[in-house]
Amino acid sequence: MPVRGKDKVDENARQSWFSHQSETAKPYYYSVYLADHDVVAEMAPTDRAAVLRFTFPESDESGVVIDAFDRGSQVKVMPDSRTVVGYTTRNSGGVPDNFRNWFVIRFDKPFSGFRVFNGKNELKGFEAEGEHALAAVYFTTRRGEQVTARVASSFISEEQALRNLETEVGDADFETVKARAQERWDEVLGRIEVSGGTEEQYRTFYSCLYRSTLFPRKFYEIDAKGNPVHYSPYNGEVLPGYMYTDTGFWDTFRCLFPLLNLVYPSVNAEIQAGLANTYRESGFLPEWASPGHRGCMVGNNSASVVADAILKGVTPAEDVATLYEAMLAGRDKVHPSVSSTGRLGHEYYNTLGYVPYNVGINENAARTLEYAYDDWCIAQVAKKLGKTDDVAMLEKASQNYKNLFDPETRLMRGRNEDGTFQSPFSPYKWGDAFTEGNAWHYTWSVFHDVQGLAELMGGREGFAEMLDSVFVVPPIYDDSYYGTRIHEITEMQVADMGNYAHGNQPAQHMIYLYDYAGQPWKAQYWTREVMDRLYSSKPDGYCGDEDNGQTSAWYVFSAMGFYPVCPASDQYVIGSPLFRKATVKLENGKKIVIEAPDNAPENRYIGTMKLDGKRYDRNFIRWSDLVKGAKIDFAMQPDPAYKRGVGPQDAPYSLSREECR
Repeated sequence: MPVRGKDKVDENARQSWFSHQSETAKPYYYSVYLADHDVVAEMAPTDRAAVLRFTFPESDESGVVIDAFDRGSQVKVMPDSRTVVGYTTRNSGGVPDNFRNWFVIRFDKPFSGFRVFNGKNELKGFEAEGEHALAAVYFTTRRGEQVTARVASSFISEEQALRNLETEVGDADFETVKARAQERWDEVLGRIEVSGGTEEQYRTFYSCLYRSTLFPRKFYEIDAKGNPVHYSPYNGEVLPGYMYTDTGFWDTFRCLFPLLNLVYPSVNAEIQAGLANTYRESGFLPEWASPGHRGCMVGNNSASVVADAILKGVTPAEDVATLYEAMLAGRDKVHPSVSSTGRLGHEYYNTLGYVPYNVGINENAARTLEYAYDDWCIAQVAKKLGKTDDVAMLEKASQNYKNLFDPETRLMRGRNEDGTFQSPFSPYKWGDAFTEGNAWHYTWSVFHDVQGLAELMGGREGFAEMLDSVFVVPPIYDDSYYGTRIHEITEMQVADMGNYAHGNQPAQHMIYLYDYAGQPWKAQYWTREVMDRLYSSKPDGYCGDEDNGQTSAWYVFSAMGFYPVCPASDQYVIGSPLFRKATVKLENGKKIVIEAPDNAPENRYIGTMKLDGKRYDRNFIRWSDLVKGAKIDFAMQPDPAYKRGVGPQDAPYSLSREECR
C-alpha cells in the first residue's frame, strides 16, 4: 500500500478515499488515485507476478507498507538489493498446516529508511516474524516521481518466488509488462470475434468472456528446469505436474467447462491433468476446490467435468485411466471431513436408488438428481473405454431420477426411506430437499434423459406445459428452510419471469428444454429476454452470482446461438444468436463462423438454418461438426417459425434412453 507519512502503517491509518471516477480497470491494467496520500497507484500483471508503479507527491515520507497479514507471517527487508521478502500463512481453510504464500518485492529506488513490525510493535533489525508481520520502506520523492515495485509470489518457496519474478518480469519496465499483458488478453478474448451488435452488447459479451476465463486459477509454477510443479493443497507436498484451483463444479460443469473444451482445450488439458493429480494426492476428485477440498454445495459433478473432457479428446491420454478410476471411486465414498466431496448418502443411493428425505441428509433430492446425471456421464466414458459391465450398472443408476418424480404434482419431490414422498410439500420451498432452489427449478435437472422426463409428464405437450408454468406462476417463495430470504430468492423476484431464477445456476439450462418439446421458438424468445433484461456491462450487470464464470459462460454460449444442455454429450442445443456475425477461432486452426445477417431486436426467431451451406432442420448441432470448422447461417425473422411451418423443428433426440444404451 503506497502511503505518504511514516505514521500510516496499520490498516486504519493507511486507508484512503478514492473515487471510481479516478479509477481505470482493465484485464491487463489497473490504476487508482489515492486521495489521502496524493498517490497514483498502477498495476500490470503476469501469471504469478506483477509490476506496481506509484506516482508520489513531493515528500520525504513517501513509502510503501507491506502487510503480510495476521495468523502467522514474516517480512525481511534487504536494503542493499532494494528488496522485501516474506510469507503469509493467512487463509480461510482448505489447506494443510504447512501452507505458506511466499512473496518477493523488488523496488527500483533505494530506501531512505525502513521499519518492521509484529502487529503494532515496532522491532529492531531487518526482520519480523510472528502473528502479524509488516514492513514499511520509505523514499524521498519529488512531485510526480515514479517508484516501481516488481512483485511475485509462490506457494512453494522464497526461492521459487524469486524464480517467478525473474522468469515472468525480469528487468522489464512497467509499460513493457502492461503491453505484454494486453497482448495476452487480446489473444484470449480474441478467440471469439463478434460484430453486428450494439456497443452495449459488445461490452457485455466481452465482459462475460473475460470472466469466463478467470477461473479456475493456475496453482502450478515452473521449476528451474522449465517443468510444471505445484504445492499440493491436499497433502502439503511439493510435487511435479499441473494443479488448478478456485472453482466450484456445482456451477461450472454446466457450461463453463464445455466452453473451455470448445475454445480453450489446451487450458482444460492442464486442468484435467491437475484433477488427476488431485485424485492421486487425496483419493478424491474435488467438487469445490479453494484451494483444497472445501465443504461447499452438493453433487458429484466432477464426473461431468472429467467425462466431457475425455469424450472430446481433451484429456491427456496418460491421465484417462486415472480419471476413470477416480470417477468410479467417488461413487462409493465420501471425504472423511469434507462432506461435499465424494457422495454423501452413497449408501442409500446405491441401494434404494435415491438419498432419502428423512435420514438427516440435507438437500437429498438435489443430490439424487445430480448423482443420476453424473452416473450417466461416467457411463459414456465406460462405453468409450469398453467397460461393458460398468456401462450396464451406470446406465441403470442414471435412471434413478425417476424415483423422485411425483406424478401428482408432476414435480421432483423428496422421498422418505420407506418409499413415501415427503409431506407436507410445497413446490415453492427453497432449500430443504433442494440446493438454493425449489421444485420448480430442480425438476428439470435431468440433463441426460429429457425424453424420459417428458414421458413422465405425459409427453411433449405436458412437458412444455410444465415448462410454461415456471414462467407463469408468480415469484412466490417459502424461505422457512433458510429462515431468511436468501439473495437468490430476491434475484428471482426482481427478474419478473415468474419462478424462473436465472441468477441461480440450477435453472440456467431450462429455457433450452423447449427444444426437446418441439417448441424451439419459446427457447428463442426466452434466451433473448434473458440476454436483454438480465445482463449488462454495468457494475451490477449480473442478475445473481457470477460463480466462477458459469453465469458469464451462459451468456457467451447463448449469444453465439447454442448451449450445452448436457455436457458429456456432443450436442449443443440451439437458441437465438445475438449478433449478426460471430467467429470462433479454434486451437486446431479451424473456425466456426456464425452469420445471422437479418438479426435485430425484433428478429429473434430462426426462420431457416444452414450448416456448411446445407439446409439444417435439427434443434441441436454437434460438437463433432463444430470442431472440424463449420459455417452456420441463421435466417432471422420477427415471428416464430412454426407459424410458417419452417425452421429447426426436430427436438434433440440422441440423448434418449434408447440411444444412451
